[in-house]
Amino acid sequence: MTTKKSAFVPVILAGGSGTRLWPLSRTDQPKQFLTLGRDLSLIQSTVARFANSEALAPLVVCSERHRFLAVEQLTEVLGTQFSIVLEPAARNTAPAIASAAWQVMQNDPDAVMVVLPADHIIDDAEDFLASIERAVTIAQNGALVTLGIEPTSPETGYGYIQSGDPMDDTLDAPRIVNRFVEKPDRIEAQRLIASGNCFWNAGIFIFKASVFLDSLKKLELEMHEHTRVCVENATLDLEFVRLEAESFNQCQNISVDYAVMERADNVVVLPYKSGWSDIGSWDAVHKATQRDADGNSGVGDILHHDTQDTYLHSSSRLVVAIGTRNISVIETSDAVLVIDHSNAQSIKAAIEHLKSQKRTEIDTHTVCYRPWGHYESLNLHPRFQVKRISVKPGAKLSLQKHFHRSEHWVVVSGTAIVTNGEKEILLTENESTYIPLGTMHRLHNPGTIALELIEVQTGSYLGEDDIVRVGDEYGRA
Repeated sequence: MTTKKSAFVPVILAGGSGTRLWPLSRTDQPKQFLTLGRDLSLIQSTVARFANSEALAPLVVCSERHRFLAVEQLTEVLGTQFSIVLEPAARNTAPAIASAAWQVMQNDPDAVMVVLPADHIIDDAEDFLASIERAVTIAQNGALVTLGIEPTSPETGYGYIQSGDPMDDTLDAPRIVNRFVEKPDRIEAQRLIASGNCFWNAGIFIFKASVFLDSLKKLELEMHEHTRVCVENATLDLEFVRLEAESFNQCQNISVDYAVMERADNVVVLPYKSGWSDIGSWDAVHKATQRDADGNSGVGDILHHDTQDTYLHSSSRLVVAIGTRNISVIETSDAVLVIDHSNAQSIKAAIEHLKSQKRTEIDTHTVCYRPWGHYESLNLHPRFQVKRISVKPGAKLSLQKHFHRSEHWVVVSGTAIVTNGEKEILLTENESTYIPLGTMHRLHNPGTIALELIEVQTGSYLGEDDIVRVGDEYGRA
């Protein structure tokens, strides 16, 4: 007799900033949207993991800043079978999960949520799904379940879960959680592992939406009410559910561990032994790749010579390492990072220093993605900038004007319909138009292939915030 599998709703938390993988991960394109040399990005791999399961359409929680990037990547994998909830502000995982729970409750009060970060790597999808299905069964009986990763080393970058004895005689039986331990120092991590009843905290939770909200009501009543109201007053904008900002922003900035999991009395940990990584450092990226006999690996146009345990990542040019040991070299078109693996977690201090200098390399790549396509900054000087712009078939940029710059557009390939003041112009390859400062303008690709053009900007200020939109297909006006 075949046991019927239970349906569940994957809730994907995609609001992280991913600063520890700078310079590849940036504010505008954090690590969950990176491929890291794989076929799919991390968020695409996360949702694809549920393909052969009883999972219902995923619910993705992300920031407004990344909404169009999320739609594009999810559509490539899932078509239209997903929903996206937009956080008005970053308030950590507890308000995000609570809002998702209220959203799930609208469709099915008894639904089980499988909550997981968008940016982890899990090696064995089949084994992972088997553990999730087991956790769903436990959650249907009223428990708050978390997956506990069996530790392989005394890591100081993870929190730990200390458990009691197994609840039954089955292999890898669930255990009652005794306590959560914050990221320990190395000596404490060694002691925890030696105790034999500790697991890494992966931030993967399985529970009924109603059970979680009941626990939240007992432990964090204000958040329970604020998130209820922000979902009740949410609005639909294109493909997105926009949570009501006033109520959501009153939520305490707190993780779900502190708000609920560490304080509830019905928390169960289910051991998980297969390969897992939160890809929280370049050392972790290196360990998650296929390495040669000397421990070297990398992505792009690279060459190792007399190197050991060296990870090279090239985005735009040849990168050669000679005689290196235990380092990563990450090259992008505007920044290069060289970091010793033993010092991988110190990247945060470097990021803070760069932020204090207001370096734009923290936030944006030279290639920036928009709902209509993308652009690449080829040359930037105080009074001029050259961009390469690519517009998807059928897409339109907003109807807009600038107060501080004029623009000259030259079509390289494809066909453009250009609104330039009162005129509408059809441009093909090697044709151009000049848009004076203050003139209302718009770019539309009516064709079936990408429109490629070169834009030359001149003026006293060339920032992306010098855009006044009066009409937009994507709700940005």
